[in-house]
Amino acid sequence: MDQPLKSTLSEDSEALARRCVAICEGRKAEELLLFDVRESSVLADYYLICTGTSAPHITAICNHLRQDLAREGILPRRREGDPASHWVIMDYGVVLVHIMDADRRRFYRIEELWENGHLVYRSEDQQPQDAASLP
Repeated sequence: MDQPLKSTLSEDSEALARRCVAICEGRKAEELLLFDVRESSVLADYYLICTGTSAPHITAICNHLRQDLAREGILPRRREGDPASHWVIMDYGVVLVHIMDADRRRFYRIEELWENGHLVYRSEDQQPQDAASLP
């Protein structure tokens, strides 16, 4: 008998968010930031932002995230964008994962939207930006 898939509304949203971080890091995603936005967002509990170096790299990150979590019975509610657009959003209910290239990331600076959120994790390659270096 097949087991039912787990809901993307995990009881432990932080564990799911940290699992997403581990999977993305395993595929060499860069500049990861994980925000706890439970007090400032109604869309999700956690936002993960990471950078892929090319469209194939973004594809690999997305595919591994989807496949690894599917093996655990967790499926995304939605996926928006595609690697050719250089920005993909994977919606796991309580965790939104933004995977984008460096140019889009610098242009949109979406991490600034959640600067009031609590930063839970910053990858070693993600250095705080000096305000003077922003375009």
